[in-house]
Amino acid sequence: MSSVSFRKLEKTYGALKIVKGIDLEIADREFVVLVGPSGCGKSTTLRMLAGLESISGGEIRIGERVVNKLPPRERDIAMVFQDYALYPHKTVYENMAFSLKVRGIPSAEIKPRITQAAEMLGITQLLERKPSQLSGGQRQRVAMGRAIVRRPQVFLFDEPLSNLDAKLRGQVRTEIKRLHQAIGTTIIYVTHDQVEAMTLADRIVILKGGEIEQVGTPDEVYNSPASVFVGGFIGSPAMNFAKGTIRGGQVMFDGGASLPLQSHSAGKAGGLEGRDVVVGIRPEHFVPAGEGHALSGRVQVVEPLGSDTLIHFVLGSSTLTARVAPEMRPNPGEDLTIGVDPSRIHLFDAATERALA
Repeated sequence: MSSVSFRKLEKTYGALKIVKGIDLEIADREFVVLVGPSGCGKSTTLRMLAGLESISGGEIRIGERVVNKLPPRERDIAMVFQDYALYPHKTVYENMAFSLKVRGIPSAEIKPRITQAAEMLGITQLLERKPSQLSGGQRQRVAMGRAIVRRPQVFLFDEPLSNLDAKLRGQVRTEIKRLHQAIGTTIIYVTHDQVEAMTLADRIVILKGGEIEQVGTPDEVYNSPASVFVGGFIGSPAMNFAKGTIRGGQVMFDGGASLPLQSHSAGKAGGLEGRDVVVGIRPEHFVPAGEGHALSGRVQVVEPLGSDTLIHFVLGSSTLTARVAPEMRPNPGEDLTIGVDPSRIHLFDAATERALA
């Protein structure tokens, strides 16, 4: 088990810079998730850590060792891929044992390691099967078991759930969280799925265009997004955004609607009279009319989800989404009055799209 450090890490392909000077410290036993849209550099960063990609600049440390030029086999890491990468002609047991045999681990030690990992992942009954006889979720458990038996300093997961259906993703996600709690090894996990990031991570690293946009706990990036990008990426359904101008302690939207700035938001607005801003409101932070400041709009679409209802409505030139109680079912085309707690809104500069602190 070990810490991991990136210092001004870069990766370029010709004139194209994919990773742009990342600085990041990951503590021993920490579960860190790299998240962001396709092309943001998250998988490239993971592959550089694993030694599968050369670095173009900067430094990678695992523990106290600089590993920039070490081959993968000398870095003491184990990687779980999205395509499982199992040997089709070997049994589950043989797949899990292979890397240990290559490393010269005695057979007397291999069997208990595999038995322990199989019990942990609930795959004991699968040890004599071939990969072709397994479901996608079972194959992913085997891939994790193969990594566990190596007892590396660091586990790397590269979008391991992307090939699974929604139900299996939830099940395996729970198993990965339980695995980390059981073994306590440092885990660095790459995904484009913000739900995976929020549910798994001790800290989330949000990447955009090869750079770090924000690092924080799930609560920090949800409650205090550093930018419009982070606010829109973290949370499901996504944060609502509407452009406005600060006047007289209020945000004035086009079409005549306004929202008073109270609590922490009032402090943010200090000295910003006349400033163009982007207001962020999470769908779940709308409240029934009468419990907050009232906003009015025209209902476009209503989505009943059983446990709650999503209402899409027009406010000026913006379309917003509210997550409300299941019994609230307005009709499309109706006028809607809904409350919002001004203390829960987020203010971003309209030009830079950075949070106004």
